[in-house]
Amino acid sequence: MNREELINLATKHGSPLYVYDTERIIHQYKTITSAFSKVKNLKINYAVKALSNVNILKVFNTLKSGLDTVSIQEVKLGLHAGFKPKDIIYTPNGVSLQEIEEVAKLGVQINIDNLSILELFGQKHPKVPVCIRINPHIMAGGNSNISVGHIDSKFGISIHQVPHIKRVVENTGMRINGIHMHTGSDILDIDTFLRATEILFDVAKKFKNIDFIDFGSGFKVPYKKDDISTDIIELGEKLSIRFNEFCKEYGKNIALMFEPGKYLVSESGYFLAKVNVIKQTTSTVFAGIDSGMNHLIRPMLYNAYHHIENLSNPKGRERFYSIVGYICETDTFGSNRRINEISEEDILCFHNAGAYCYSMASNYNSRFKPAEVMIYKGKDYVIRKRETMDDILRNQEEVKL
Repeated sequence: MNREELINLATKHGSPLYVYDTERIIHQYKTITSAFSKVKNLKINYAVKALSNVNILKVFNTLKSGLDTVSIQEVKLGLHAGFKPKDIIYTPNGVSLQEIEEVAKLGVQINIDNLSILELFGQKHPKVPVCIRINPHIMAGGNSNISVGHIDSKFGISIHQVPHIKRVVENTGMRINGIHMHTGSDILDIDTFLRATEILFDVAKKFKNIDFIDFGSGFKVPYKKDDISTDIIELGEKLSIRFNEFCKEYGKNIALMFEPGKYLVSESGYFLAKVNVIKQTTSTVFAGIDSGMNHLIRPMLYNAYHHIENLSNPKGRERFYSIVGYICETDTFGSNRRINEISEEDILCFHNAGAYCYSMASNYNSRFKPAEVMIYKGKDYVIRKRETMDDILRNQEEVKL
């Protein structure tokens, strides 16, 4: 989207504001499906946790996407958005057996990542097909918070515990219909990812008549000019050849699955915020905005980078600013950033705000969550209203003292 369009949206809908351009989402989806076009059975399951607004899910439904979910609430959101149960996979972590059983009743694909629950579920529901999540012990992401396939991760069943999985399957008579892994986010080394796939192929061979292998996702997207990202085309070429070879070795055309979230929605998102104050200290010039870590926590939580642009003064001389929020914490979005000169009332744009931004927002400091707007076929739609005091108080029960 261009600068004028974004300013008009901020004027029309107020700030702070999340904006999602669905054309970019559709482009990313078509890019990954094209990269793996030589695979006969390909299934892309959008990772709901990245951006869970039901209208965004409806867009993916029109693309014939499936869904990757991690909670019963995400499953129900998917069903509400019109997805069929067979197109939803449920991959929880650390949840109760009761939640897994409740999801199973809804008819979605169950994916289990620990031996204890696998055995309990298999004993009680041996006729329900189950996928197993394997930890390949490969560090694929660059950040320990987002790399989940390393040996100390809480996610998945260790590859060294496959004999235990086999024992559980034999004792319970349950059927394993899929093998899954997720190594983490921001994958750049395709060869490392391909090594992890070989581990998964070896595991899959130990189970008869599986229907799919799910390779997770974690593909890196660019966050700044000339930034490096996962080469989806190269990965598609290399992995498609190897996957088709594996299907021949296995004796069955199984499905190849991915569960991208950030890759599909990150670049579609823009976060717009108004500058409240310019504050000069002895060493720093702060630009304080009408938002904070309650709306966009990634920079503080992950040290994540978001390119920040001054939409109101694109040709102004560049100066160095630290962009900070209005929360009673050190909520810094960017330190000493070179940005076109900023004044009070200017509108700043944070790029790559489509993934893990609104979905991680909170009401910290009793601040309202912002509105969300979706651009679909050239028209802007408010897909989540800005909160009010009624929303803050809605579920609070007041006691007479």
